Amino acid sequence: MWPLDPSRKEVLRFAVSCRVLTLVLQALFNAFIPDHHAEAFSPPRLAPSGSVDQLVEGLLGGLSHWDAEHFLFIAEHGYLYEHNFAFFPGFPLALLVGTELLRPLRALLSLRSCLLISVALLNSLFSILAALALHDLGCLVLHCPRQAFYGALLFCLSPANVFLAAGYSEALFALLTFTAMGQLERGRSWTSGLLFALATGVRSNGLYYAYTQFCLPGSAHSIPEPLLQLAVDKGYRIAEGNEPPWCSWELPLIYSYIQDIYWNVGFLRYYELKQVPNFLLAAPVAILVTWGTWTYVTTHPWLCLTLGMRRNKSDETREKPDPGFLSPRVFVYLVHAAALLLFGSLCMHVQVLTRFLGSSTPIVYWFPAYLLQHQEPLLRSLETVPWKPLAEDSPPGQKVPRNSIIGLLYNWKTCSRVTRCILGYFLTYWLLGLLLHCNFLPWT
Repeated sequence: MWPLDPSRKEVLRFAVSCRVLTLVLQALFNAFIPDHHAEAFSPPRLAPSGSVDQLVEGLLGGLSHWDAEHFLFIAEHGYLYEHNFAFFPGFPLALLVGTELLRPLRALLSLRSCLLISVALLNSLFSILAALALHDLGCLVLHCPRQAFYGALLFCLSPANVFLAAGYSEALFALLTFTAMGQLERGRSWTSGLLFALATGVRSNGLYYAYTQFCLPGSAHSIPEPLLQLAVDKGYRIAEGNEPPWCSWELPLIYSYIQDIYWNVGFLRYYELKQVPNFLLAAPVAILVTWGTWTYVTTHPWLCLTLGMRRNKSDETREKPDPGFLSPRVFVYLVHAAALLLFGSLCMHVQVLTRFLGSSTPIVYWFPAYLLQHQEPLLRSLETVPWKPLAEDSPPGQKVPRNSIIGLLYNWKTCSRVTRCILGYFLTYWLLGLLLHCNFLPWT
């Protein structure tokens, strides 16, 4: 897809290493730490579980917790319950394609086990390709190979790591979005439009399909008895029975109804004292995007006031920025990130901001890359050093491998405070997310 120069090869190598380590750690955490008994969606298993199925569940079961169970359920049974329609069809369809490739194993494995294997393999692949797509996009937009490289490495350590690995749609969405942005930068509008449409299919839900199931007579699925009993026990609405109130709306959209009734999502609804811990969880990514926006606006106030449409050449000469995050080409990405942050902070469950922004905007990675390049002396000393496995002219007692992020971790004690804050945040959320999410404990 992209030519593999030395920097891309290192991004690929690091992304693969991080994906493998993620799968290993989630298996260990899931095996040795007892699961919390959470009030989460947990449908009964309809097929008998063999010894190989139990092995797969033990190795990959941590990837199926919380909302991942909805995606797996939809892939296995379709949209049976009303609240299933809050989840997106693109990823379950991708999982079904993955299970078809595993058809030779169906004699040994149940459909659910095949779906779990598909989750592990496909999201690992999607995450690796998304890192390469982000690197490619960074090279096109930033015109600063170092910042593009650092940003791609930081994506491999994304604070949203667990959601890029578990049965969520974030990895596929990030891949489609970053690739679509790259195609748009190349002027390939038709290809970009198609990729954005596919990304929308990953994020959007089955709106009109829902209308045919719940609002039109005689179109409901037959539901197996155990799943029907679950609906009775938990109060889940199925297509058979009373017509839901949203069917009679002028614009019968099930999504807003589900978010309102099931999860109390709406403008400022999450602003309650009991939600303070969730606001604290989301604070780092919110601060990061806000800080990046402020840095950019204060550097280029006229560019921002004119929405990037100024044409005065004297102003361009006077305010000509260096390549990188402060380039005028970054303006549209910054507006996009700021809009997502504003909407997510006011109208969503705020703790999802980390994965929402981490899979939607490159700013989450470009701005920290800019800070590392300009405020970390060790990285500044490498600007004139050619690509080498180890830099021979590094300071005494310091080793600087080709992977700059690993180099900073090797020399943690000599890093600047900004570097420690950035890498501390990324690594803490990368690891803590695995530990908590894979054991049914609340996370972002």
